[in-house]
Amino acid sequence: MEIGIDSFAAAPRNKEISHAQALNELLDRITFADEVGLDVFGLGEHHRKEFLDSASHMLLAAAAAKTKRIILSSAVTVVSAADPVRIFQNFATLDLISNGRAEIVAGRGSFIEAFPLFGFSLSEYDELFIEKLDLLLKIRDNEFITWKGKYRPALNNQAIYPRPVQNKLPIWLGVGGTPESFIRAGELGLPLMVAVIGGETHRFRPLIDLYREAGTNAGYADDELTVGLHSLGFVANSSEEAVNAYYPGYAEMFTQIGKERGYPPVTKSRFDAQNGPTGALLVGNPEEVAEKIIRHSKALGGISRFTFQMDAGLTHQQLMESIELIGTKVIPRVKTLLQ
Repeated sequence: MEIGIDSFAAAPRNKEISHAQALNELLDRITFADEVGLDVFGLGEHHRKEFLDSASHMLLAAAAAKTKRIILSSAVTVVSAADPVRIFQNFATLDLISNGRAEIVAGRGSFIEAFPLFGFSLSEYDELFIEKLDLLLKIRDNEFITWKGKYRPALNNQAIYPRPVQNKLPIWLGVGGTPESFIRAGELGLPLMVAVIGGETHRFRPLIDLYREAGTNAGYADDELTVGLHSLGFVANSSEEAVNAYYPGYAEMFTQIGKERGYPPVTKSRFDAQNGPTGALLVGNPEEVAEKIIRHSKALGGISRFTFQMDAGLTHQQLMESIELIGTKVIPRVKTLLQ
């Protein structure tokens, strides 16, 4: 099982820290994650004041020059609001810089600000994604493209460069909770990255079963139907230390998001329930976090990748310490439990 981190490059809450410093600290964390043995580091894409990841491929390219082995991925690339040609060119270039370590997690994102920003209509939410994903996959699989759609000028035997180091640039489908998305990933034979940021992880098993059934019916082998899990988490030396560090920023962030979406404010009791044995949060000491990763994997029928999302107002030092614990204690423990 690959274990890593997804970050949204959160803007610093401390006003004394500049955005430039925050991004350089992020690059230091990616470099350190590579050094201590994490398998993957992903960066999201947002177009909001709270995050600095609107051009995540640029940050990943900077990280590629500083790292040696870690996979560098998007988390996610908002395909609906972008040109698939440019997406492919950006990540093919990243693949060349990193010598074959680039990946794309394609999705629609958890916010909608990209649609008005780039002139797209939310009423065409599904149609945009389906068409653009189709084109992105065709570009990935073919050097010369003849294609016609609704949302982009047609391509007539058009060559698209550069081509990546990897023969087939990995493209995962990032999904939330809609059955159609799981079925689509299966029908396309794409690896599935499931974002479970609330509720109980095992409740996603029926959706993953839909993915695997759709993939099997489409003729894909079991080993082609890969499942990854992305969840909120943080690791410290003790459970108490982890919760005390993580909860304040988590509560502030999700209370603010809740105001935008009509959800009630976060409470400590709700947080504790989410961080319980079957809840989606993985906040605790290395031993219990490793064991929970294994429990989640078994509940979902087996996962091949787990990524922590730790953006919750934590300091650079706290994040560095957590990365070290993941690399030196969580990953070895997970490997032992998998034997």
